[in-house]
Amino acid sequence: MAHAGRFTDHLGDEPVKTELIRADHPIALRHAVDVLNHGGLVAFPTDTVYGLAALPFQTETVERLFIAKGRNSDRAIALLIGAIQDLPKVTANFPLRATRLAERFWPGPLTLIVAGSLTLPEMISPNATVGVRMPDHAFALELLRKIGPLAVTSANLSGHENALTAQEVLAQLDGRIHLVLDGGRTPGSLPSTVVDCISTEMAILRAGPISESDIRLALAGAAA
Repeated sequence: MAHAGRFTDHLGDEPVKTELIRADHPIALRHAVDVLNHGGLVAFPTDTVYGLAALPFQTETVERLFIAKGRNSDRAIALLIGAIQDLPKVTANFPLRATRLAERFWPGPLTLIVAGSLTLPEMISPNATVGVRMPDHAFALELLRKIGPLAVTSANLSGHENALTAQEVLAQLDGRIHLVLDGGRTPGSLPSTVVDCISTEMAILRAGPISESDIRLALAGAAA
């Protein structure tokens, strides 16, 4: 197993050694936290697709997500949290509309666009907004509760198919990320539904597992 201290390479300069560990291995959680805390990139299963994570409050680690995916840096990256208590760390305001949806659908496949915290790097929150989600996946929640909020994007090359297994992650990102946690096939296959909770009118920015009708039903009677 690689020592966490080696995770200082700049992606793009040279390939990194990608480790594969079963998510149920006794050291998996501890090692994932160690890799992330040393600036590494970790792929793990969620309730939707495999996610690729980095610590969110350092520009350099977030930049590595874009480099690994070959993704345009003007596209925002969402944050995953493991507890409601983590919201003040990532958002400046969580309006009633967002609260109503979180109470109904979290943990679950719903990303809420809200005002981002001023402590977030600009590349996560280029428009002063941020997408926040709490996944409904036991390992993902355990990791998030252990380390705190993570910047997470889908674990695939930009423009390619979403990865639903660890093997599909490796097929696209081997040598570009530091650790893949194999938790088997993800229970879902679609990225989360994304809802704008800032604009006056509720808007679905990306269709996903939660339908517009279910969202509107949850919001019935809620103030903007």
